[in-house]
Amino acid sequence: MTDPHPAAEAAQRISERFEAYHAQFQEITARAADRFARRAWREGTEDDRERLALYERHVQQALRRVRELFGSGVNDHDRWAATRNAYADLRCGQANIELAETFYNSITRRVFSTVGVDPLIEFVADGLTAPESMEAEPCFRVVPSQVSTADLIVSILRHYDPSAGSGQALGVPFADLERDAARVAEHVEACVKATGTGTIDRVEMLEPVFYRNKGAYLIGRIRSGEAVIPLVLPILHVPDGEGLHVDTVLLTPNATSMVFSFTRSYFHVLAPEPWALVRFLKTLMPLKRVAELYISLGFTKHGKTELYRDLCAFLGRTDERFAFAPGTKGMVMTVFTLPGFDVVFKIIKDRFDPPKQTTRHEVMKKYRFVMLHDRVGRLADVQAYEHLQFPRDRFVPAVLDELLRVAAQTVHLDGESVVIDHLYTERRVTPLNIHLSQVGRDEAEDAVIDCGDAIKDLAAADIFPGDMLIKNFGVTRHGRVIFYDYDELGLLSEFNFRTLPKPRDEFEMMSADAWFYVAPNDVFPEEIGKFLGLTRALNAVFHEHHGDLLDPTFWRRMQAQQRADELVDIFPYRQSKRFVLE
Repeated sequence: MTDPHPAAEAAQRISERFEAYHAQFQEITARAADRFARRAWREGTEDDRERLALYERHVQQALRRVRELFGSGVNDHDRWAATRNAYADLRCGQANIELAETFYNSITRRVFSTVGVDPLIEFVADGLTAPESMEAEPCFRVVPSQVSTADLIVSILRHYDPSAGSGQALGVPFADLERDAARVAEHVEACVKATGTGTIDRVEMLEPVFYRNKGAYLIGRIRSGEAVIPLVLPILHVPDGEGLHVDTVLLTPNATSMVFSFTRSYFHVLAPEPWALVRFLKTLMPLKRVAELYISLGFTKHGKTELYRDLCAFLGRTDERFAFAPGTKGMVMTVFTLPGFDVVFKIIKDRFDPPKQTTRHEVMKKYRFVMLHDRVGRLADVQAYEHLQFPRDRFVPAVLDELLRVAAQTVHLDGESVVIDHLYTERRVTPLNIHLSQVGRDEAEDAVIDCGDAIKDLAAADIFPGDMLIKNFGVTRHGRVIFYDYDELGLLSEFNFRTLPKPRDEFEMMSADAWFYVAPNDVFPEEIGKFLGLTRALNAVFHEHHGDLLDPTFWRRMQAQQRADELVDIFPYRQSKRFVLE
């Protein structure tokens, strides 16, 4: 029998380190209110990076403390099985049990490099304690119906005014609260009339404020008969003025889903027990995965855990097999999916087809960059997984053959199982080249225009996509164009945007190769139109709306903007939805 005392002590050390992690996570998150009030946007960006690095640092600290305790017995499977049981007893009845169990799993997987899952030393889906079974403070307050909808909205907004003294006050007063309330009320009344009974029974508002970039978001739901209507109020500072204003009101699941999109940075929202927020948000966005909601709140590791469990549950209830993802095959990644599961799986190839000259290490750096950078609604979030195991018969033979042929350093067979040492997941979208072939002229033109907008949004966020073939862009279910191929992506400051030299004679004019020196990071914007790969008609549309992208002047101006440390507003809703400030 394994001595239980070291196991109990190990469980205690891991639990203490989890609590330290969670407390520091909340501490960094709590700064967001002050950053917003002072318009300290760059400090907020630094908080983003600090918070993302927090988890791994605390996992490593916990691992060191357990190694010190176990010594040469650190790889003893029975000892870790006893530790798991001790940890389960220790955490029983405590808050954030789902996060604590994921934290524990992160440590055991670093010790054993567990392939698949090991229920004796890990917390797996069948043995989880549902966080809903734990008692928690209510995360929302009820705002009863009032004489008028405008009065109701005034009551909601005043709760977040600094004069109200509430714990989640915005820190800056509204410039014209009554005007904002009247604007919001007009839209709410129309929505309740169309969607509900025409009467508001009550409004339930989440207590914490959701902060991201330059915005604060007040989030709740309207009860009207059986209808549950999202209520999202984005709050911004008045440009070149004092006070705050409501920028718009969002009242549909789709609009709310875009605010919580997988293409956006993570919110800073003070949520001591995030499961309660996740449960509330799920009522507003029924189609949104629980995994995505945890990730949107900054709990990326537990979001990964939830997504993996979703995948296992899907495989358990269907007989679908992994097949090639729709789209043009890439030179760097091999990509596959499950037809009924809206995620793609990307594995780095052992060797890259010409003309790609990057390395595996560089590709992994690019994907890490995307995880840490502001994605401004134009880059798909990625999650990295290690040591996954699936039954061999769940793969279409051609997919498995390709994986074993082009990614043998990452994928191998173990009996009747396929073991994958490393892969990335992304939400599945429709490749832009396929989308353009399937829609009519108007939709195709809209997508091409939005593709140009995506390139400009990325430039405003100090990102240059690199390879701009339309096969590397995708269209979300909301019709938004995003970029999802990252092996040539980089900071705008890393590139040199040049004017294409004019040939000096007929020999240079007829040359098939460049007759002038081109450095590795030189970019000639005049050629972007050629590399997109659009039809002549759609290329003309692109030129009409985004001709400035073909001029080095645009790119140099964006580089100057970054050097001036300007942070550009890029909203998770259309410009047409914004209220006009008088």
